Amino acid sequence: MTTSQTAPPAVTPQRRRRWRYLAGFLVVVVLLVVGGRLAWSWLNPFGEQTIDRSQPVLLQSIKDLSRFEAATGNFQVVVDLEKDARFLPDAIKGSRTLFVGAGNVDAYVDFSGMAANGVTVSKDRKEATIRLPRAQLEKPNLDNRRSYVFAQQRGLLDRVQGFLSSSPNDQRELYVLAETKIAEAAASSDLRARADTNTKAMLEGMLKSLGFAKATVKFADQP
Repeated sequence: MTTSQTAPPAVTPQRRRRWRYLAGFLVVVVLLVVGGRLAWSWLNPFGEQTIDRSQPVLLQSIKDLSRFEAATGNFQVVVDLEKDARFLPDAIKGSRTLFVGAGNVDAYVDFSGMAANGVTVSKDRKEATIRLPRAQLEKPNLDNRRSYVFAQQRGLLDRVQGFLSSSPNDQRELYVLAETKIAEAAASSDLRARADTNTKAMLEGMLKSLGFAKATVKFADQP
């Protein structure tokens, strides 16, 4: 017994023309959309263009350093700065800003502060003694990428003043206050003591690697 198979319907010329028209229409739509977006990006009156006209960097001075960076501390502070008017409500005149200040403070030992007899060596050149000044703290270095204003409330007059000001987002006062607080925190921490310890260990290891059997590192205020 044989089975009969039906042939697939033939594609008529009229159907082919319909598919061609549809494909052509889709191509035209895509071209119009892409062209429109390109034209808008070129003719957009509100578009901005950034041009860097900065002058070349000038080297003003070079200073030789004679100090050892012995330790660094990372700090973060939340500055809560509020300004109130004496006779006006906060909704009219006043502001409150919460600012996160983050940065580091370096502790270093300045070898240029050593006395003339700061290094003594025994006659048999087996013992060496070094007297150092205590570690000092560098100025706080705030990280702009991690320092930011995360909350701010301003009265009506402050908003108008900020709108009319040539630098409405001036944050210098916040940065100075954050640096002051971080400097105070670094001074009360054990950062300088850690720098003294690290410097002492570094110099003792260096002297022993130079062949001294005994290496002693003391600080200027020690007997």
